[in-house]
Amino acid sequence: MALIAFGLIAAIVILSAVFVIAARNPVHSVLWLILTFFSAAGLFVLIGAEFLAMLLIVVYVGAVAVLFLFVVMMLDVDFVELKEGTLRYWPFALLVGLIFLGELGLVWATSGEISATTFDPSPGGETNAEAIGAVMYTDYLLLFQMAGVILLVAMIGAIVLTLRHRPNVKRQNVGEQTGRRRADAFEMKDPTPGEGI
Repeated sequence: MALIAFGLIAAIVILSAVFVIAARNPVHSVLWLILTFFSAAGLFVLIGAEFLAMLLIVVYVGAVAVLFLFVVMMLDVDFVELKEGTLRYWPFALLVGLIFLGELGLVWATSGEISATTFDPSPGGETNAEAIGAVMYTDYLLLFQMAGVILLVAMIGAIVLTLRHRPNVKRQNVGEQTGRRRADAFEMKDPTPGEGI
């Protein structure tokens, strides 16, 4: 059963990776990429590496949201045009959801065949998530924190690189607002009766 589950999930990984490249719409490409990551996480669960599966979903699927933001900012995708035909995508969305449920069922059905010897945590923890966490947060804590800072700087840099100033948008001028004098703020008028200002 585990071999059949591996074959089916590996085929889904390869097909969805091909569709990531073949999709013309960037939104569809991102959805195929998310399916690829979930399927690859299923393969990790099949070999008993549940920490890597969780890491793949949390980090990479979370990074896909940043990638999607980056693509939208770079390509200036028109969301009004994308939202017009949402009803025609419901069958496709249901198909992808059924694939997700099928993969979850396959992994759950083969979870009984996975033993502790499939993936041996070397530090001696009960599970590989506990073993990797113990090593990561004791011996390599500084490197782990530095990697987080580098990723934060890379994300801010990507947002700064794609930031465009549109000419028709009103923006605040903080220096002008804080340096404003009373004489610049109002003007005295002496209107004559019966006439407007």
